[in-house]
Amino acid sequence: MQRCIPDSARGLRHPQTIVLNQTTPHSNIWTLFQFFAIVESMNNQDITLAHVSVSEMDNNCYLLCIGKEALLIDAADNPQALLDLAAENNVSITAVLSTHSHWDHLRALPQILEQTGAKHFAPQPDAADINAPVDVLLTDSDVLPFAGHHFPVHILHGHTTGGAAIAVPIGENMHLFVGDSLFPGGIGKTKNHQDFIQLLDDVSTKLFQKYPDDTVVHPGHGKSTTLGIERPHLEEWRARGW
Repeated sequence: MQRCIPDSARGLRHPQTIVLNQTTPHSNIWTLFQFFAIVESMNNQDITLAHVSVSEMDNNCYLLCIGKEALLIDAADNPQALLDLAAENNVSITAVLSTHSHWDHLRALPQILEQTGAKHFAPQPDAADINAPVDVLLTDSDVLPFAGHHFPVHILHGHTTGGAAIAVPIGENMHLFVGDSLFPGGIGKTKNHQDFIQLLDDVSTKLFQKYPDDTVVHPGHGKSTTLGIERPHLEEWRARGW
């Protein structure tokens, strides 16, 4: 069954078939702080990933489960489904990350925070437009601390004023949770060409230049992809302007 990504989230106007091309060279530039944060995370308790899609807009909600705790990424809708997902994985939601300020990713947020007492993380540029109090404001190159792990934070400008992506080591791969900033076949929807260039530049320098091709990308809607699948198309996206 094909899953639809709403036009409000992504910049694509037509479906595309993405072909896995030969891996292209990339720059693996790290700050020491981010590097040791990831090494620390990889040496700590295992992280498992659970996922549910909610709402008529196919919003992805992710649970990062560590021991008996879980970090929920985007309380988009259907709070009971999110609580049920936690129960099925024998964890309690103790933290929530809102990746950006668009309403379709926040519909369950007030109720989830009230029912769980979870700590709420959100990107500083978008925080004023989020419909619930934020406990921890995230800025670029921060780390998000959770259950003994520290996940690098990247602020991506363009789809909104500034959304957050986090990098999480799960199993043998790095995983990026990117909100609506990156999808299979293109970046997220922007209001104008200046915002498009800003978002493409941010995605290029903060994600593609820092992480290897086998990094898994988890978007806010629809299916996951990898940086390796998308990397050969960056200049194509820039040339087409969306």
